[in-house]
Amino acid sequence: MATQGSVKPFVNFNAKHDAEVLRKAMKGIGTDEDAILMLLAARSNAQRQEIKAAYKKAFGKDLVKDLRSELGGKLEDLIVALMFPSTIYDAHELHKAIKGVGTEDQVLIEILASRTCDEMKDIAKAYKKEYGSKLEKDIMGDTSGHYQRLLLILAQGNKEEGVDESRVEKDAKELFAAGEEKFGTDEDKFINILGNRSAEHLRRVFDAYKKIAGCDIEESIKDECTGNLEALLLAVVKCAKSVSGYFAESVRESMRRAGTDDETLIRIMVSRSERDMLDVRAMYKKKYGESLYSTIQANTEGDYQKALLYLCGGND
Repeated sequence: MATQGSVKPFVNFNAKHDAEVLRKAMKGIGTDEDAILMLLAARSNAQRQEIKAAYKKAFGKDLVKDLRSELGGKLEDLIVALMFPSTIYDAHELHKAIKGVGTEDQVLIEILASRTCDEMKDIAKAYKKEYGSKLEKDIMGDTSGHYQRLLLILAQGNKEEGVDESRVEKDAKELFAAGEEKFGTDEDKFINILGNRSAEHLRRVFDAYKKIAGCDIEESIKDECTGNLEALLLAVVKCAKSVSGYFAESVRESMRRAGTDDETLIRIMVSRSERDMLDVRAMYKKKYGESLYSTIQANTEGDYQKALLYLCGGND
């Protein structure tokens, strides 16, 4: 795991002791939410898995089931999310997005555009193991058209590596010819280039594109495409430029609507807490002139807010 996470392994970790603290917080009348959230938000994902095992061993009970029955609302959603092993969490979010009522395209787009190739391969394996069906097959059953094609390319986690100098200029010209230059858009060109090239390569292509087209590739995508395909292409472009920049923007969006989009807020805070939360915070401050911490403070409340601020890890 990257060291840019806000949540780091707890130094004097003792799974048995933590399991006892949690049991005590949940036993008897009333629940000590504070003790639960302070402990679990300050442990790494791997440590939480050990606590789960120690809890089962000591008390013969399923920790996640107990947490579910003792907690409620958004705090419960957040704490339960923290208890999933991170790869299984991504698989679970994808499955829920595909199999729920209507497809939650925002979730598919976010996860498939932002995860590394290795992460994507692991997620596909976990998905098959957990749900007995293939991620690609489920995506096919629930989406269509060019949008589906790009999702499937990304789901394979087979992007090329490095920069192919001889193709940078060619790719930029092809994108220009496929969009700005012709009547109607050649979506396949966009999908093949944006879906298969490495982030480093694409950053070079975007620079070359700007020189040819006189505008950013994002502008062209917004002009040329609509709906889910547009949203997915934009996410791929943003992630190629900066994954933490993409998440800074997404987490901002989740709190800007009338009423906070807590599902997205929870998913981002949980899934980035050990990957790149420090970078997300820095990008957030740079883009919006205020800290992520203060935005969370203004848009959430209670124990749920407290747990989110722990995951955020500090005020900038």
